[in-house]
Amino acid sequence: MYLKDLIVVLLSSLVLIIMVLVGVAFLTLMERKVLGYIQIRKGPNKVGICGVPQPFCDAIKLFTKEQTYPIVSNYLSYYISPIISLFLSLLVWMVFPYLTNLYNFNLGLLFFLCCTSMGVYTVMIAGWSSNSNYALLGGLRAVAQTISYEVSMALLLLSLVFMIGGYNLLDFELGQSNIWFIYLFFPISLAWVTSMLAETNRTPFDFAEGESELVSGFNVEYSSGGFALIFLSEYASILFMSMLFSVMFLGSNVFSFFFFMKLLFVSFLFIWVRGTLPRYRYDKLMYLAWKKYLPVSLNFLFFYMGMKLYMYVVIF
Repeated sequence: MYLKDLIVVLLSSLVLIIMVLVGVAFLTLMERKVLGYIQIRKGPNKVGICGVPQPFCDAIKLFTKEQTYPIVSNYLSYYISPIISLFLSLLVWMVFPYLTNLYNFNLGLLFFLCCTSMGVYTVMIAGWSSNSNYALLGGLRAVAQTISYEVSMALLLLSLVFMIGGYNLLDFELGQSNIWFIYLFFPISLAWVTSMLAETNRTPFDFAEGESELVSGFNVEYSSGGFALIFLSEYASILFMSMLFSVMFLGSNVFSFFFFMKLLFVSFLFIWVRGTLPRYRYDKLMYLAWKKYLPVSLNFLFFYMGMKLYMYVVIF
């Protein structure tokens, strides 16, 4: 009996990962299309019908190119860090709130925070191991940025956790049966959107890959397969953050078509911001994290703790 359960779990995990990777492929197509129309031009439209097979053609091109590496690099860590980066980006999807108890994470949000914290190391190793000054500088900036926004992210999460009374993502569905949390936690949802953008190194916080001043940041020495894996892990993280936002703030019935429309809209928001806003200045990014979001998230945490205590006093 347990063997059959294990086989079902493994097969379901495999299907989930394949679907995430296909979703990532079409997310890149959507980004190129939307950015094209924002800039009053067509996106990819030569391959197939309206450029639909373009992501798969890009993947074939990247993975069949010759793998090059700097001769002065620390080869093993240089080679392995993109693989671990993609592994962590896919592993974090295991907190997806299945109702079938496929993975029953009572501490799902803590698992998510652990995986995102581990992602910092892959960026740091990717920047350091290639022995390039540009890559090292990009890696250091990415690490400082990610660690800074993880602090405010965790505190913003704690406000929700206090109101829900648990770390399981399934609890969010029960908590939002009458009203979406975006109405109750509107300021927190706005701060969470900004933290999402900073956490995934997206415009206007893409300092790790600042093309204009850092060539391409921490992944400047990567080509072909290594670059493709870093690219996949970044977009898998964007898709996961969109899913998490939909679960936490927009009602979380994951078996409804409407849920995936909300997920698509949040993913579109990432692209919309990229096509609209210029890059922030780096010192302002740090001031925003430590001088604005940290005090605000702490104040909201105390406010919601007090509200929960008041509710207990009133009820009991």
